[in-house]
Order: sequence, then structure tokens, then C-alpha cells
Amino acid sequence: MRATLETLAAAALVGIAQGALRLVGLAGLLALSTPLSAAPWTVLTSVYAHGSIGHLLANGLVLLLVGPLVERRTTRLRFHAFVATTGALAGIAQVTLGGLFGPPTAVLGLSGAVFALGGYLLAGNVVTATLFDRLRLPPRAQFALFGLAAVALTATTAAPGVALIAHAVGAFCGLVAGRVGLLDVR
Repeated sequence: MRATLETLAAAALVGIAQGALRLVGLAGLLALSTPLSAAPWTVLTSVYAHGSIGHLLANGLVLLLVGPLVERRTTRLRFHAFVATTGALAGIAQVTLGGLFGPPTAVLGLSGAVFALGGYLLAGNVVTATLFDRLRLPPRAQFALFGLAAVALTATTAAPGVALIAHAVGAFCGLVAGRVGLLDVR
């Protein structure tokens, strides 16, 4: 659980930094928003920053459930790179695509990366691999199926203020990565 705990520690440290920034009126300094070029560091900081302690605890709980299972299959470096990359991609998708459907908003949190880890577990296990190998679905059909699965997984978290696009993009990235065994070191 080393990489999982390190990820939680990074989120806690960023949370402490957020608290200090909030005291001086700069709470939004770590949140990702458009235009991305205005504060490029937020592509990464927003993955570890959270809107509240409850938000951090919710993401942390799910991370503690799925993180160690993914860790068993990969290296610490790959785990951290996957969390940072999928979290950043999910956040970028949320702020860019979300702005097309409503007013632009900022995004914070590990949930896109957590959905990616969960997707990795769903698509990267022996049972799923056997099923896909037997069905012999073409890559496009698998892609479409992963898109549907990502939407279904995202629907379970639908609520006001939830970054649904980020959840769907994270789940989709994880499903695709799991199917190809991106993190597996075997």
C-alpha cells in the first residue's frame, strides 16, 4: 500500500497548503480552470487538491479500496504516473467539455484518477480478459463498450456539483489501460 498511502499523503499536504492559501485569500490557486495556460501548474495540483475534508475523505476511502489492488500489479513509479496522468486528463476534460454544457467551473480532486484505477481493475483482471478473448470483439466494439461502461460507472455518482465528465473520462482511461495491461510489470 506504499504508493496508495503516498498518494493520500500528497493529497493531505496539498490540503494543508490549500488551508494556508485560503487564509490569505488565494484558495483557488490550486484549482484547474480554463484557460489552461493561465495557471498550468493546476493541471497537476488540482488532482491532489480537494474542495473539503469530506471530499478528500470520500476520494481517499475509494483510493484505499482500489489502490492497493492496482499496486500489486505495477511499480510505485507507474502507479504515481498513472494517478497523476489520468487525474490530469480527467480534470482537463471536465473544464474544457464542461464549459460547453454550462458555465465554466474549476475542478479539484482525485476522483478522476480513482475512477481510472477502478476501471483498470475491472478491465485488467483475468475474468474480463478471458471474456473479451472468447467474445473476440473488434477493438472498436471494445472501445464502445468501455465508453458505455464508463458512463454507467459515472451514473452511480451523479449528484449536483460532481465532476461527471471527469469521472467518465477517468473510468474510460482506466478501462482501456486495464485491457492492454498498461501498468502490469509481468
